[in-house]
Amino acid sequence: MTDQPPQQQRVLITGAASGLGAALARAWEARGAEVLRTDRADGEGIVRLDIASDADWAAVLAYVERTWGGLDVLVNNAGIAGGGRLDVAGIDEWQRLVDINLLGAVRGTATFTPVFKRQGSGRVVNVASLAGLVHPAGMAGYNATKAAVVALTETTGHELAAHGVSAHVVCPSYFRTNLMAGVEGRDAALQQVMTKLVEDAPLGPDEIAAAVLDAIDAGTELIVPDDAARAAYQLKLTDRPSYDAVMRAQARKLDAVTE
Repeated sequence: MTDQPPQQQRVLITGAASGLGAALARAWEARGAEVLRTDRADGEGIVRLDIASDADWAAVLAYVERTWGGLDVLVNNAGIAGGGRLDVAGIDEWQRLVDINLLGAVRGTATFTPVFKRQGSGRVVNVASLAGLVHPAGMAGYNATKAAVVALTETTGHELAAHGVSAHVVCPSYFRTNLMAGVEGRDAALQQVMTKLVEDAPLGPDEIAAAVLDAIDAGTELIVPDDAARAAYQLKLTDRPSYDAVMRAQARKLDAVTE
């Protein structure tokens, strides 16, 4: 009797045409995984998926079932930057953030939960942000949707644990990516500040992706993959007055951009 070779992991990643999604795809492929790269943008090797479209999710589910017969890892990575101060951002901006950042992950998770339950195995990996844990001024819409993704992930983990499914949420600080390229919104001062933070970040997406896969291997559910994110979150947990002082100082600096 011979041992059967381990099954190649089957991984679906949204927003995989560029940035962290593409880096995660490369990292899993380097481990020998089969990766289905999906994105709203067209590109070589990309399967079309608008995460705000129920029809697109149904089509991708059918593709996965037909091609693989199941799925091992769902990575809800696609999302958009945005936000704006409370008296600047419009409800339409809030709605767009909710539809994409939150409901995109909800749609993906709901679509593949029956598959995971049937298999008795699987992983859901949701890419949130440090903004889901630490809430800077001027970013209420973005903060709220990313915090909701953190809550969604924890709930998913509790609900599906009995079915052999784990859930992991990724909360990085700023890293170099093209996230700001498609940003929309009325708060130009916030966009200016965020763009500089992204451009000046010390890490790129490949470094974040490597840390994410290592954390998943370790069974970590709340993944805070970089030093800057860990320091900010730790400050909030251990010294709330100092954390509040830092956040409010940043709020004053944001207001000063337009003065």
